[in-house]
Amino acid sequence: MDLQLFEFLQSLLTERRRELFKEVLDQRTRHFTVVTEDVYQLHNTSAVMRTCDVFGVQDLHVVEEKYGKRIDKEIAMGAQKWVSLYRYDSVNSCIEALRSKGYQIIATTPHNDSTLLHDFDVANKSAFFFGKENDGLSDVVMRQADGFLKIPMYGFTESLNISVSAAIILQEVVTRMRIEGVPWSLTEAEKLELEMHWTQKTIKSAPEIIERYYKDNNS
Repeated sequence: MDLQLFEFLQSLLTERRRELFKEVLDQRTRHFTVVTEDVYQLHNTSAVMRTCDVFGVQDLHVVEEKYGKRIDKEIAMGAQKWVSLYRYDSVNSCIEALRSKGYQIIATTPHNDSTLLHDFDVANKSAFFFGKENDGLSDVVMRQADGFLKIPMYGFTESLNISVSAAIILQEVVTRMRIEGVPWSLTEAEKLELEMHWTQKTIKSAPEIIERYYKDNNS
């Protein structure tokens, strides 16, 4: 990273904005991450992205094996600026990438002999997979999952909207992660990288400003 460029771009932000970036980065985590698999309704994935931002989960992984997507900015309400989005054209490549980063694969499903949410062990790095609105997760995920997780339900309805499920699960596991002293914080290098990214996202016409900065400093 060009630290001089970073300092220059930071000088274009208000002091309050710079302080807010640091405050939020101190609360960000990659201990947990979320994966949506072929979610058909656009607003559901967008709402999940917003949920990730609210609960400090930095990364959202989107598998688009069947359906092409874009993030609905009105639903995400700006979260697309702050949450790191990773796209995959196959669920196998997503699982492989997450395992390489030390994540266990957790399939969220109400149907198996799943672990109840309040009994889930928050100590391990976990990627929570959420499936299609009607069909749930694919057989590929169910076969490769390291564990299964469900939200306790006591009514006739046996499933929740994906964005609601994600919100309930993240609120529980993120809260307990902090209470139980799990090492969940980002590294200083990760914070710096994200701060640079957010700074560029915040500044209007950032690419042009950066181009002019290098031109002026190399002349």
